[in-house]
Amino acid sequence: MGALAKGIALSTSAELSQFLSSVERRAFKHAVFAVRDDHAALDIVQDAMLKLAEKYGDKQAEELPMLFQRILQNTIRDYYRRQKVRTAWVTLFSGMQSKHEEEDFDPLDVLEDKENQSTPAAPDESLQQKQLIAIIEQALSNLPARQREAFLLRYWEELDTNETAVAMGCSEGSVKTHCSRAVHSLTAALKLKGIELS
Repeated sequence: MGALAKGIALSTSAELSQFLSSVERRAFKHAVFAVRDDHAALDIVQDAMLKLAEKYGDKQAEELPMLFQRILQNTIRDYYRRQKVRTAWVTLFSGMQSKHEEEDFDPLDVLEDKENQSTPAAPDESLQQKQLIAIIEQALSNLPARQREAFLLRYWEELDTNETAVAMGCSEGSVKTHCSRAVHSLTAALKLKGIELS
C-alpha cells in the first residue's frame, strides 16, 4: 500500500493505507459480483484505489468510504461501457451474434466476516456453509445490476439509504425500490432451493 500513498500528505498517508487495506477484499468481491471475472475485478479495484489515492488522498478519513464506493461504482460502469464498445466491434467484424459474456461463474470459496477474518468451521459445517454461499452468490449474480449494486452497498457495505443513493447517483426512493426488489428476488430464489429466511 506504500506506493499508493506516495504524494499524499504525511498526516493522512497512514489513514489512507489503513483504509485501503481494510476495504480491498470486500471491494474485490463486490467487483467480482458485478463483472464475473476475477482478473477484471482485480483491475477495477486497483484502478479505484489508485484514483482515490491520487485525487482524494488528502481528504479526512471519515470521507474515504463514501468517496471510494462512488469511485468503485463508476469504475465498474466504465468497465461495462468499454465491454459494450469492444463487443460491438467484435460483432461487427466477426459476424458473431453473442451479446453477452460467458455466464460460467465460479462462486467464491468463502464469505469473510466484516473484519475479513472468518474462523474455520468443522468439515461438515464448512461444506454446508460453502453450499449456502454458492446458492446466495449465484442468486446475487442473477440480480439486475442496479438491484445488486443497491443490495451490496446497503447490506454488505452497511451504507445508509442516503449514502447508497450518493454512491449510486440516484434518489433515495430508487435505492429503496432496488433493495426491496433485490430482497424479494433473493428470497424467492433461496426458497426454490428449500432455504427459508427467518
